Amino acid sequence: MFPGRRITAHLMVQPAVATILFQDGLLLGQGILSRILPTAPETAAGKRMPRPEQEATDEAIKKYGSLLLNILERPLPLAAGKVNELEPRTLPLSKDAIELWNRFVANVENSIGPGGDLEPIKGLANKLPEHAARLAAVIELVSDIHASEVSPDGMKAGITLAEHYAAEALRVFEAGRLNDELLLAQRLLDWLHRHWKESAVSLPDIYQRGLNAIGDQATARKLVGILVNHGWLVPMKGGAIINGRRRREAWGIVKEA
Repeated sequence: MFPGRRITAHLMVQPAVATILFQDGLLLGQGILSRILPTAPETAAGKRMPRPEQEATDEAIKKYGSLLLNILERPLPLAAGKVNELEPRTLPLSKDAIELWNRFVANVENSIGPGGDLEPIKGLANKLPEHAARLAAVIELVSDIHASEVSPDGMKAGITLAEHYAAEALRVFEAGRLNDELLLAQRLLDWLHRHWKESAVSLPDIYQRGLNAIGDQATARKLVGILVNHGWLVPMKGGAIINGRRRREAWGIVKEA
């Protein structure tokens, strides 16, 4: 254990790596991802046109840089008699900030249960209130390094940022999930083309005789929907006889050209 030490890391990864990261069950279970605040901005490629700099831009950058430099040059809050152990002062939440934070906690809690909006990122969501409070404290101190408490405005800003990171985590998670579904749909299509001898297929044929990765009707139906949307399966009105059995739901298989 190293008391009084702090570490902050800024990691940049490719989108493909990010989707793998946020789909890793081991990392999710260990709680590592719940301590990462992700953001995945859209690429600016194709939009970076030359334009004159606004007159106030340079002034704003210099003002912000001077503000941060002033904070960074302050003596570190070290523990008594120590040269490498921090002991920061306590920065409590104001009464109004506590009320805002409690409402945020309730909103998060209502969203992480089964079927909730934040259920897919429940690990991160469980820590969102803590992240919001920490972000609010940082924002407060950047605004006023001598602040004695977190103001309502600081807490609102912290909550807004926490909600942004939650939305980004959901977006990365969903991208990974959709990629997995597309890959599985491609595997199903390959199986239909190479191993399935009939010209049509039904859901039981897929989840009972197909790939081991497709073991239930719900998954089979989802993958069939993907292949229908991509033009590889065509719904057959009235069903079809497949392998000597009448199937009320059936799809014709579009063969490769």
